[in-house]
Amino acid sequence: MTINTTKRILQRIYGHGRGWVFIPKDFLDIASNAALRQSLSRLKKQGTIRRLMQGVYDYPFFSTLLSAPSSPDPDAIARAIARANGWTILPTGDLSLNLVGLSTQVPAQYQYFSDGPSKRYAWQGGTLVFRHRTNKETTVLSPRTALLVQALKRLGESGTDTAVMVALRKKFSKQELNLALKEARYATSWVYNAIKQIAADEMMLHA
Repeated sequence: MTINTTKRILQRIYGHGRGWVFIPKDFLDIASNAALRQSLSRLKKQGTIRRLMQGVYDYPFFSTLLSAPSSPDPDAIARAIARANGWTILPTGDLSLNLVGLSTQVPAQYQYFSDGPSKRYAWQGGTLVFRHRTNKETTVLSPRTALLVQALKRLGESGTDTAVMVALRKKFSKQELNLALKEARYATSWVYNAIKQIAADEMMLHA
């Protein structure tokens, strides 16, 4: 049974592809928690997956230049921790700019607002910080819409110029912008108007 469980786990991992960060709960429909941990331990020993911290693993990319597994995505680790705990998280302003490509500065710490308790997690590549904060404006949004709203709020109305809108248009798909239009209508008025402008121009590009 364990071998069959391991095969099914592998199928799901391969389906998500390299770079996927996951937790045992992502496989609870396959087997019990005890069987899952046994299978994950076996895959780790085989070198198929990597343990990043307690209860968090990834299927790493491989760097041919370094002849070693590539560094994991810190944001993916944060989202896996959030799934494990049932939290809704939101990147803080500076991090949101990094994640949408408007800032190339690598954060010393990846910081998130969370509806869970304030916590800090250390992993080999740095630190993840979760700060408890209830934000009714963003917790009801899908992750991509929330990211867009947070990035715009960090820039401010005066900082959201045409160049920024063009850059954001390249980072969000037509489907994501259409969803943002539906979800963010109760956001700050200038934020919603900015999203309308980004989505409208994007639609014209695909007309």
